[in-house]
Amino acid sequence: MRLDLLKTLNAERAARRAVFLVTNEASGEQRLVKAADIAGDPLRDLLEKHLRMGKSGMEETSRGRAFLTVHVPPPRLVITGAVHISQALAPMAKLAGYDVTIVDPRTAFASTERFPDVKLIADWPDAALPPLAIDHYTAFAALTHDPKIDDPALTHALSRDCFYIGALGSKKTHARRLERLKAQGVSEAALSRIHAPIGLAIGAVSPPEIAVAILGQITARLRLPAEQHA
Repeated sequence: MRLDLLKTLNAERAARRAVFLVTNEASGEQRLVKAADIAGDPLRDLLEKHLRMGKSGMEETSRGRAFLTVHVPPPRLVITGAVHISQALAPMAKLAGYDVTIVDPRTAFASTERFPDVKLIADWPDAALPPLAIDHYTAFAALTHDPKIDDPALTHALSRDCFYIGALGSKKTHARRLERLKAQGVSEAALSRIHAPIGLAIGAVSPPEIAVAILGQITARLRLPAEQHA
């Protein structure tokens, strides 16, 4: 690989931005495609497919066979609420490859006894979330049912281009949440990105079932084309 390509590749990876290395099989010619440039690239459809799946592979193109090497940042899951659902969701998400962080100022809930091997931040979202550098490859779930915790956390997540944002609560609870966030100046377009009630509609009742529904919805948002999003 040319040194200039390697430098650019490493810079994009360090900034947690997806990037492709496209290698022509016959000529060996290589080029980089940054995530921001995929929409205008001749291989757009193929690049988008590999980006969703996070997998590299050989493809037939108009210029011959090419190997698409995808570099995608590892996904993260940030949860507000060290609650029963989180106790089930955190280990499931870790098994699925997510780096999980739980934020909850209530130290009686956010304890290592209840959440072994999970990163816990026992602080308010205003202080805890900015240092996490939440980005497009972050899924965010608000699970406390407490507006003092979930509302500022949702506002922050909406400003950070998370690929998934969900919030626990009934339709009535969410309607009240939307009114509060609107009053704080959050736009309708931003609010429409919140999945609420959170999770796929699978009739989940128990905390583990709700966790399955949430992780299923996150996975669908990460892997499926936009027109198939739940």
